[in-house]
Amino acid sequence: MQKIDKINDMRAAAAALRSAGRRVALVPTAGALHAGHASLLRLARATGAAVVVSAFVNPLQFGPSEDLAKYPRNPSGDALLAEKENVEVLFAPSVEEMYPRGFSTHLQEEVISKHLCGIARPALFRGMLTCWLKLFNILRPDTVMMGEKDAQQVAVVRKATADLLLPIEILTGPAVRDPDGLVLSARNSYLTPTQREEALAVYASLRRAKEMVDAGVKSADRLVAEVTHLIAAKRRLRVIYISVVDRNTMEQLREVVPGQCLMAISYWVDEVRLTDNMPL
Repeated sequence: MQKIDKINDMRAAAAALRSAGRRVALVPTAGALHAGHASLLRLARATGAAVVVSAFVNPLQFGPSEDLAKYPRNPSGDALLAEKENVEVLFAPSVEEMYPRGFSTHLQEEVISKHLCGIARPALFRGMLTCWLKLFNILRPDTVMMGEKDAQQVAVVRKATADLLLPIEILTGPAVRDPDGLVLSARNSYLTPTQREEALAVYASLRRAKEMVDAGVKSADRLVAEVTHLIAAKRRLRVIYISVVDRNTMEQLREVVPGQCLMAISYWVDEVRLTDNMPL
């Protein structure tokens, strides 16, 4: 495995892979790699492509009061996991490499990004798309593999790549959960045992919503009310949003459309912000 931290070196490595007749699959991450990322790396490798994983904590997608400074970083662990998963290249550039002095150009998707996390975190998708477009231009990947845990991010990236006519296939892998049901996230490392125990109520609530849909409930308001009630019983949890949305546009729905929608939730566990979702 190559570990690269310079843009020109990454361009050269990707070009060499293409010259050798290899397709390139990119798995973009913020580092602190875990089993969820490993599942995406395996799915990317299963396509037959040469797999590149990027590990970059992108400052553009953090607001001024968010957790950029303390966001989990584990470069040695990232290298070990990437090598274990037979990744061709681990690309881990510095902030100065990605955003040299004078950088002033940004990319904004104007519709999907206005919902859900785009309301609570206005810098998120603008910063993410700016960073990812740079990654796409550096690597020119054939495929990008994303996790369905970040459903709105998937929708925004698919829309942006289509709008900008980028010849990139966006593939997804299912959310990966710990045995207790908590969806994997780098921010889970912030949780104390007590906080984690309370956070499990979110997955239980989402499962309850799915059970209601399977039993014939179609009303989004009824589903949201039930999930809100269940989460309200946990004193450490504060809901930022709960919504039944179209999985492609992230627009709020009044009724469930099976196979076309999901319940999305963002919440605080004391001072820790987490997200989750459940296809309905």
